[in-house]
Amino acid sequence: MSDAVFIGIDVSSQTLEIASSGQAKTWQITNDTSGIEQLVSQVSALAPELIVIEATGGYEFEAACALQAEGLAVAVVNPRTARDFARAMGALAKTDALDARMLAAFARVLHQHPERERFVKPLADAERQRLQALVLRRRQLVQMLTAERQRLRLAHAAARSSIERVIECLKQELGDSEAEAAAHVQRHHAQLAQALASVPGIGSASVAVLLAELPELGKLDRRRIAALVGVAPLNRDSGQRRGHRSIWGGRADVRRTLYMATLTAVRYNPVLKATYQRLLAAGKRKKVALVACMRKLLTILNAIAKHGSTWNPAMPGA
Repeated sequence: MSDAVFIGIDVSSQTLEIASSGQAKTWQITNDTSGIEQLVSQVSALAPELIVIEATGGYEFEAACALQAEGLAVAVVNPRTARDFARAMGALAKTDALDARMLAAFARVLHQHPERERFVKPLADAERQRLQALVLRRRQLVQMLTAERQRLRLAHAAARSSIERVIECLKQELGDSEAEAAAHVQRHHAQLAQALASVPGIGSASVAVLLAELPELGKLDRRRIAALVGVAPLNRDSGQRRGHRSIWGGRADVRRTLYMATLTAVRYNPVLKATYQRLLAAGKRKKVALVACMRKLLTILNAIAKHGSTWNPAMPGA
């Protein structure tokens, strides 16, 4: 392990700051096509065990994909996680070079983590990257539409007609975006999409998010997939104190989609409806019961993706 090389890359819109565990100084390249080609060449020559890149609003995407395409292990980590590690190591200052070195140190620690696959996402192929872009665009349109509808409620009469025109335009764009995503899913993931959509409560938009943002679906056991999404309850115990367990972390976009699907499922899915009613009758709060149903729904979807089956109320996961 002492001879192994670990790489940390601090990302900005214009530059990439690279640190290697085997070198004292960092180096910088441009965050563009030519710079990323140079990055792949230089890093590949070092044969690192793991590369850690801090997620920076999408500016890290092209570099991460290029490195993964070269067959290198890449972990894209949450900035908060990286900063917490730096503070734990006593690095209170913040510069690009220092951040890159801390990410390289984090890579060494992460490499020994028993569940490092939670941080190392599978490489998205061209079809999945396109689906991710369509899902992201739909999410943006929904956010803009929500904002305009809120403005309409408070708007003066003089501004109402303008806002209403924008709302109609956004609704048209949203419909086109959803149609394009659905067509892409049917072209490239038709069999799996049909199996997932057979579960009452799961619609085409939910299927698109699951396929785009959760490629591990069906490849992990139920406990690990729940922890990956962030619906596994975490203990809050200390000494004699036994605190309430709660969920935290995970993939927020997948969890948000799963939550909305569960709101429908507890009304129309017979298995989840029975589970929800049983938990409420046992005195559980509604939010706690919903989270439990989210986890159960994810377990069902994971089993369907794993075995290639369709919805059956008598299936083991249900």
